[in-house]
Amino acid sequence: MDLFTPITSISLGLGLSAACGFRAFLPPLFLGIFTRADLITLGESWQWFSSDWAIGLFAAAALFEVCGYFIPWLDNLLDIISTPAAITAGTILTCASLDGIYPGLQWILALISGVGLTGTVQTSSVLLRGLSTATTGGLGNPIIAIAEDIVSIILTLTAILLPLISLILIVILLILGKRLIVKLRNHKRNGANEEKVIT
Repeated sequence: MDLFTPITSISLGLGLSAACGFRAFLPPLFLGIFTRADLITLGESWQWFSSDWAIGLFAAAALFEVCGYFIPWLDNLLDIISTPAAITAGTILTCASLDGIYPGLQWILALISGVGLTGTVQTSSVLLRGLSTATTGGLGNPIIAIAEDIVSIILTLTAILLPLISLILIVILLILGKRLIVKLRNHKRNGANEEKVIT
């Protein structure tokens, strides 16, 4: 797929940026593989995504990230490291998707997407995991980790293959995420109230 229209490019960038909010290194790994397979064409300055060293580095980082989130308490520590990594990855991938437009506008849009969208998704993910740790003692965290892996992969593939559809998925995910966070907060609040009554 060539980045032949601004709408397609923006949709691709937003989709990849949102996916980075769930897993920082899976989207760049898939982008590199798809670019290597000539299924997507990036600008000349971004061809390094498809290089052997880049794909190898992204694969190693993605493996560590995915496995790390299945270890209770380590996952919360990873959130501290992953947040700046996710925002950086989201910004860079959006910038790569918008290659060819005015450089100043390109980086402004990339920063808005990276800090705004990726940051929002990542913050929601961190908050959700924190609430899960507080309400389940970390036992529910692996379920959240699996869901994040799946969503990140689906969002990445949709952004690359069906960019416009990824925008719809992003809206749906943000709504569902907000509802889940509210539900867990209420559950935690109710649990705290019950403890006070008992004591």
